[in-house]
Amino acid sequence: MIAKTPMDQRIADIIQPTVKAMGLELVRVRLMGGDMPTLQIMAEKPDGSMEVDDCAQLSRALSAHLDVEDPIESEYHLEVSSPGIDRPLTRLVDFERWVGWKAKIETVTKIDGRGRFKGELRGVEDGEVLIEITEGVIGLNFDMIADAKLTMTDELIAESLKGRKAAGVDPAKFDEIEEDKPDPREDI
Repeated sequence: MIAKTPMDQRIADIIQPTVKAMGLELVRVRLMGGDMPTLQIMAEKPDGSMEVDDCAQLSRALSAHLDVEDPIESEYHLEVSSPGIDRPLTRLVDFERWVGWKAKIETVTKIDGRGRFKGELRGVEDGEVLIEITEGVIGLNFDMIADAKLTMTDELIAESLKGRKAAGVDPAKFDEIEEDKPDPREDI
C-alpha cells in the first residue's frame, strides 16, 4: 500500500534508494491528478519522527533525483512530508507499531457486505491485520486493504505531543498563538 498504482510503484522504486540512504523509511507515494499534479511522498525516521528540516533535505535530494529519472511527463508539485498524527497505515509494521490505537480501514472488496471497518488495532497474525470492531476481533488480509489510517483522538494527539517532547522539541521556544483581533479601522 506504500504505492497503489503502477506509476506510484515506479516512482517508489526510483526514490527508495535515496530515502534509505538518508536513513529514512518510505511510508507512502501518491501521484494525484488535477490541473497541476502533486507527487506526495511521506517518509519518517525509524523511530517514527520526521521534522521539517528532514522533509526539506529529502525534498531537495528527491527533486534532483526525479529530475534525472523524469518519470512524470508533465509538470508537477513535489510534496514531501511526515505521515502526520492521523497517519496512513501502509505497511504491516505500521499495524504492529500502533496496536491499541483506533483506526479506519477500507478494503478493496466488500467482506460480508462491508467495506469499511473502524475499531482498535490488535496487531498482525499470519499476514492478517487484526482489528477489534463492535462484533469482536476480525482479521483482514493485508492484500485486501485499500486504505487505512489512524483515527484522530485526543489520546493520539497527546501521545504525539509527548513524543515531540521526548525528541527534544521545546514548545517554550516557539511563539504563542495569537488570535486575530478586529481592526477598529475596519468599522470606518
